[in-house]
Amino acid sequence: MSAGTIVLVGTAVFAVGCATGGTGLRDGGPARSDTVARTAPSGSSPADGASASASPSGTPLKKVDPVRLIMADPKVGADVKRDLKPCTGKEYPVDVSYGKVTGGPVADIVVNVLSCADALGRGTYVYRADGAKYENVFADEQPPVYAEIDRGDLVVTKQVYGKSDALAYPSGEDVITYRWDGEKFTEQDRVHSEYSNVVDGGVQPAPATSQKN
Repeated sequence: MSAGTIVLVGTAVFAVGCATGGTGLRDGGPARSDTVARTAPSGSSPADGASASASPSGTPLKKVDPVRLIMADPKVGADVKRDLKPCTGKEYPVDVSYGKVTGGPVADIVVNVLSCADALGRGTYVYRADGAKYENVFADEQPPVYAEIDRGDLVVTKQVYGKSDALAYPSGEDVITYRWDGEKFTEQDRVHSEYSNVVDGGVQPAPATSQKN
């Protein structure tokens, strides 16, 4: 994929592979834990940590090195930084989305840090441009967690586990929608789904109930 090409995915899901430098581009709906896939350009992150390419609207899009961004961020937990290592070669378990979620003139950056072994979200972060730098304006480090941009909102998906739940079969799921109020993200909506505890042939059960708070 050329430097001037941007891949936008209508519905993005958890990644099973590891991004080369974490340069996958997404602007889609909530992540689904029962499906794993990946969309990422070939080629590595720029050596200087940032480059510019054209967005569909013609506005320059400043791409960053997400690993460098995470490692330099004092708000990121020490355990996340310690475990953020390449899965294979130089491929880090990092997903990146560029899009407008704080209303600024420059595209915001959503970074999801995953685990290599099972591709579960270890932490999710939102960075807003502040001059030549980026400010961490949102962080959730309670795994498994995954965030995406959906029509200008930040949508965070969190799996819910009971004491006896296997990793592959959570008891339920919370999908939380956040909106930028000019200074911070505030919760706008929360949908909780509970899964059936009946498992037939190892197939993950479908949601049993869904409710809005």
